[in-house]
Amino acid sequence: MHETSSCKGAPCTSQDFLNFSCLLSLKLKILAPAKSKTGGRITKPTFAMLLRTRIFIPHIASSLSPIAQPPTPLSLFSLSSLPPRNISLRRHASSSSSTTPPSAASDAAAKFARTVLFIPPGVEPDVITEEMVLPGSNIVVGPYAGNAQIKEVQFVRSSNRPKDCPKDGRPEFAILGRSNVGKSSLINALVKKKEIALTSKKPGKTQLINHFLVNKSWYIVDLPGYGFAKASESARMDWSSFTKGYFLNRETLVAVLLLIDASVPQQKIDLDCANWLGRNDIPITFVFTKCDKMKGGKGTRPDENIRSFQELIRQNYKQQPPWIMTSSVTGLGRDELLLHMSQLRNFWDS
Repeated sequence: MHETSSCKGAPCTSQDFLNFSCLLSLKLKILAPAKSKTGGRITKPTFAMLLRTRIFIPHIASSLSPIAQPPTPLSLFSLSSLPPRNISLRRHASSSSSTTPPSAASDAAAKFARTVLFIPPGVEPDVITEEMVLPGSNIVVGPYAGNAQIKEVQFVRSSNRPKDCPKDGRPEFAILGRSNVGKSSLINALVKKKEIALTSKKPGKTQLINHFLVNKSWYIVDLPGYGFAKASESARMDWSSFTKGYFLNRETLVAVLLLIDASVPQQKIDLDCANWLGRNDIPITFVFTKCDKMKGGKGTRPDENIRSFQELIRQNYKQQPPWIMTSSVTGLGRDELLLHMSQLRNFWDS
């Protein structure tokens, strides 16, 4: 279980967080991917703490001090007041209220940034700028971002037991999600090859741990999907122990990319999976798939589903895990996700 720490003040409101999510969605059309910034390095234990998704357990949450509440000037994240580009959160916050001292506004902006953004190593919260946030995400680009291009990829092995996975010590990213959420499609989009990972309209097709070697230096791992209703109970139990064994014993695992279908309302099984990963200190990035599918009539839009899912996550997590919007059809979020993976991988290698 995660460690929890005490903070003073009250948590920022759900509306603040939803407004911030909307703002990032709008930025998707106007911002280009940010370039890597330079900055000081920090230790791996510190980075591990940044990656962890700290969970509030309901029965002990009441004994913890709430998260700091940012003051009124941080309403800069509302849709009605989109801040200019190239202006840091610190500068905008200090200029948005004549009654708030600059130092207090700066501290508040930094605290608010820590609440809603994923801040990587080498980045100070009070100097984060709009252009440092990847479009369609809450991910800040730090000094370890780089080497994001995929030049070559090859299938290496399918394993039916975690102990049979490659043992060469290379870092790896595991792709996990409900059956038919688009795992194979995302892998194909990332590597720009149509059939590197087999896709199927039949849920539950991937039943082994599949390793793909990228640039001869790191792995993408395609895991079996969970929640396949037609699978037998014994098969579902085998999947649970089989996959959990991989997560708990794989020392080269950099992070899990948990895929969430944005074209449908949030699913309890996704939340349960996210909570299990968090309780076991397994780094996670939420990857929202199928963001190109716009529902009409009574259906909900992907952005509405994403906001709803984020609100539920906000209720359970002390710090927001990294998240990003994607589409394997349009290529939305591909380059940004690879850049995010590069900064996690490069720090892991350092």
